[in-house]
Amino acid sequence: MQHAEEREVADAAALDALLRSTRQPFVVRGLAADWPLVAAGLRSAREARGYIVKHARQRPFTVSIGPPGHDGRMFYNDDMEMNFQTARGQLADIFKGIDDNEGRQHAPSIYLTSLDLHDFFDGLHEANHVDLGERDALASIWIGTATRIAAHNDFPDNLAVCAVGRRRFTLFPPEQFKNLYLGPIDNTPAGRAVSMVDFHAPDLDAHPRFAEALRHAQVADLLPGDAVFVPSMWWHHVEGLAPFNVLVNYWWRDTPRWLGQPQEALNHAILSIRDLPPQDKAIWRALFDHYVFESGDDVISHIPAGKRGILDRLTPESAGRIRAFLLRTLNR
Repeated sequence: MQHAEEREVADAAALDALLRSTRQPFVVRGLAADWPLVAAGLRSAREARGYIVKHARQRPFTVSIGPPGHDGRMFYNDDMEMNFQTARGQLADIFKGIDDNEGRQHAPSIYLTSLDLHDFFDGLHEANHVDLGERDALASIWIGTATRIAAHNDFPDNLAVCAVGRRRFTLFPPEQFKNLYLGPIDNTPAGRAVSMVDFHAPDLDAHPRFAEALRHAQVADLLPGDAVFVPSMWWHHVEGLAPFNVLVNYWWRDTPRWLGQPQEALNHAILSIRDLPPQDKAIWRALFDHYVFESGDDVISHIPAGKRGILDRLTPESAGRIRAFLLRTLNR
């Protein structure tokens, strides 16, 4: 393993240029050093919780609670069910549970995941945010005790800021998926397939190719105010290393929101193509290459302009027609 590259940015324009110029992870030290949330956390974890709860709206928050003795690993149990439960409550009550368990040796893991900063808080984003220019980013906050989140990937680009505590990201290039031994894609801890390898105790007899994945791994250790860029589809194992940790992250995609999600296409292909006879699958592989992955001028040049339907560059209207067609056919 190697450490992720560290880069310096002088201002929002420099950060924007850097994000546009690379598809590799990088760390920016102190990017959010001036956040009030970072300052509160440096004083104490309780002060950070007090600062956050002052901005919380009066609405139920969903919290994941993991059992003691699992080293904070939010994962499957032996029956391939989740080893944590979820509950709902006011943020102040959830934080009281963290207060009551502070310093206990065998305390449960308590984790609030992917809370939309605009939906759940008033003023927290405005006082603590990274200027990402014209990007239409989803801003989320992750709050909890020490946790370990299995390696997974996301379709959008991701800028993740350690606001309180310490975080460790272990990152792998997209092509390493075969060496990470992924679990189910329809039964997941949080919507994405995850590596079945326990990074704290890898079983190389059961997962021998994981050794190859580690050769390509990059590690980013973050202190309060530090940020890491996780490019689209890079695998990342995330650890909250302090007794109390807060992460703020931003997801965005360069393609319009009205385009479909590739994961949905994969699921549909499993439904309709995977179990065909080999000779039929070979035909469909060639069609996918022709229409999707290669998609050169030869696909449409012989069709009159204006008569190419969805083979032309998609628009919100033509994307909507595809979506409506799929809904009709899937509901038959």
